Amino acid sequence: MKHEPTAEQREIIQAFKGTRDNILVNALAGAAKTTTLEMVCEAVTGIPILSIAFNVRIKEAMEKKLPAHVVCKTINGVGHGAWAGRLNKRLVVTKDKNYNLLREEIEKLPAKRKDNAWRDFADTLAAVRRAKTVGYIPDGAFKDIKRVIETSTFVESFEDEPDMQLVDDVMLRSIKQAFDGQIDYDDQIYMPTLFGGKFPTFPLNLVDEAQDFNALNILLLQKLVGDRRIGGVGDRHQSIYAFRGALTRSMEVLRDTFSMPEMTLSTSFRCPIKVVELARKHAPNMQYPSWAKLGDVTRLGEWSASDIADNAAIICRNNAPLMKLAYRLLSEGRGVKVVGTDLGPQLVRAFKKFGDTSMTQSQLLAAIDQWEHDHAARGKDTVADKAQCLRVFAEFGPNMGAAIAYIEKIFNAGGTIELLSGHKAKGGEWEKVYHLDSFLVPSRYAETDEEKQQEDNLEYVVTTRSKDKLTFINSADMKGNNGNAS
Repeated sequence: MKHEPTAEQREIIQAFKGTRDNILVNALAGAAKTTTLEMVCEAVTGIPILSIAFNVRIKEAMEKKLPAHVVCKTINGVGHGAWAGRLNKRLVVTKDKNYNLLREEIEKLPAKRKDNAWRDFADTLAAVRRAKTVGYIPDGAFKDIKRVIETSTFVESFEDEPDMQLVDDVMLRSIKQAFDGQIDYDDQIYMPTLFGGKFPTFPLNLVDEAQDFNALNILLLQKLVGDRRIGGVGDRHQSIYAFRGALTRSMEVLRDTFSMPEMTLSTSFRCPIKVVELARKHAPNMQYPSWAKLGDVTRLGEWSASDIADNAAIICRNNAPLMKLAYRLLSEGRGVKVVGTDLGPQLVRAFKKFGDTSMTQSQLLAAIDQWEHDHAARGKDTVADKAQCLRVFAEFGPNMGAAIAYIEKIFNAGGTIELLSGHKAKGGEWEKVYHLDSFLVPSRYAETDEEKQQEDNLEYVVTTRSKDKLTFINSADMKGNNGNAS
């Protein structure tokens, strides 16, 4: 059952009903942006509306709630239809397309280079996917297509510089196959945005999560919307994905690109009074409803595993403190779930690049030190955190085999206490949230204005996950903990 619209919601609804302006809504954390979109769609009748979601789960939820004159699509679905229209044929989606192409390209290599390529397979595969996500086009190819990202900028975004020859070879074959109708999920946006598509025409287009758009997403929207109307909803304070290509100021870019007057949803229906008051450090205009509960914001001094509540979330800026804490909690009989299943395999792959599983602990620690030194100038935040994660596991046992077993134990555990990074926590909410080692935000490596803004936003995201209690804890204060947080 929907609540009575707030004054801000009524103004937004009237703006969509009564003008032909494009509108950008800055919706703070927990401010009922989805409910507001529903209200807008119910109020704006007589025209078809396109509602664009970032993933299938949100799209399916919106389909159940929105009226019949609203068409719900994911942004990938929009791109898929546009590319199918361009080719005038049914597309075949193969999720392992990049994987298969990369295997074929590696098999063509001479033996010496082939061994290195297989060793770096997962990293090269990730580079190909990122290439599509950010709109990278191999140098010298398709010179009539406007570049979204320069090669130097693309290469500098990686901890380890990928094998660009392999990346380019896979990309060129992938593009060729896409013109034949064989695509993967990333092609659904990449191909019609860069190479042209037949986009649908709706008088009103609504987009959610506007703060997470990258340059390619915004270019797709320009092709979709044309001179028709667009409305966007997002929270600029939750822009935290610059590390994977999103624009820190994506909402400002959208606003300027589409000449969008701004409106605000400032009342958080999620956060209690105490949390809202803390979050005002980042969003001074954040409000709470008259019926909001007081909630609790506290800091524990000395604490133990028994002080952590079941069904709670423990959130940290860095992964290394989470890995240490996960094992401590498991060893003391608490059930934990580490969120972010991609991290475990990444760490295993990193270990195996150092040598075989018989490497001793001292050899492993020396290899980690050397790796961090060699990569110190690239992606300082992620390099330092990854190195410290590797040390956490390396110090567990006498050799690499024991370290890998430790990784598997942590990431295969299941329990009611969730441990996750601030980036993984976005979109979630819990009654009880523990902010672990909050002194890690902002990162000591944040130097540019953009990096500092990302850190400020990350702190806001962690703060606003709580529906009741927010508790600050430090690794060094856990009983029996003689280690230091990193």
